[in-house]
Amino acid sequence: MSSLSTKHLLGIKDITADDINLILNTAENFKEVINRPIKKVPSLREITIANLFFENSTRTKLSFELAEKRLSADVINFSSSTSSVKKGETLIDTVNNILAMKVDMVVMRHPNPGAALFLSKHVNSKIINAGDGAHEHPTQALLDAFSIREKLGNLKKKKIAIVGDILHSRVALSNIFCLQKLGAEVMVCGPTTLMPKYISSLGVKVEHNLKKALEWCDVANMLRIQLERQDIKYFPSLREYTMLFGLNKELLDSLSKKIVVMHPGPINRGVEITSDVADSDQSIILEQVENGVAVRMAVLFLLAGRV
Repeated sequence: MSSLSTKHLLGIKDITADDINLILNTAENFKEVINRPIKKVPSLREITIANLFFENSTRTKLSFELAEKRLSADVINFSSSTSSVKKGETLIDTVNNILAMKVDMVVMRHPNPGAALFLSKHVNSKIINAGDGAHEHPTQALLDAFSIREKLGNLKKKKIAIVGDILHSRVALSNIFCLQKLGAEVMVCGPTTLMPKYISSLGVKVEHNLKKALEWCDVANMLRIQLERQDIKYFPSLREYTMLFGLNKELLDSLSKKIVVMHPGPINRGVEITSDVADSDQSIILEQVENGVAVRMAVLFLLAGRV
């Protein structure tokens, strides 16, 4: 297989295992490119890409922008808080105005779930979802899978624990879909109040004891507590959350085997993970950041049809 089965990347749920493997294999080639002295390739020289971020982002936005520039694409950056759109212009009008400048692809992050899907039905451009509300974040799941594959060789039958705020996390949902399609077993761990009601229907194990989850898994993906999405209190205090679900070096060293530690960032150091764990030799957090550029280069390249 040398091309994707889809025109857009809206979510992991909508793509096949073959699509995922094609993206990861292509990313391997691009990782080699970005580690050369000359990091640029002319692959997307005639392509114009607009980055539309209606929500704050550091790593994802920089990672996409760097990936686009490494591929020699022309890049337009549009940053907006949602209030700019509230001036009266609809999302479709905003995007159509940008597309009138002859843009080929749109990378969009939006606070509303389904925004990327909605856009794909109404504008004539290839859409990449860079995160839509608490729904999906497909490129994060792809770079996480790439990072695990790089560390452990493959994902088949590997045990991955996703720990933390599952309810508000688009990273968790995309990771569950992605890991399962690649043959991994997935467990979610966190307080009952931060588990979605539908979680058991996704075919994942559910655990509320962090030590048990860590003893079970090969890889622990520690999620950030998304305080900005929490409209009510889901647990008594951050201190209590950290006591029950925070990963510290003492707990990590007490396990009967060495596990790999991941985090999609930004890290709340001392809350879900301590600094000595984040900076330890079991952590692949910085590798995830590096791999993000290669994976996003692969996605852009394949969606542009440059195979």
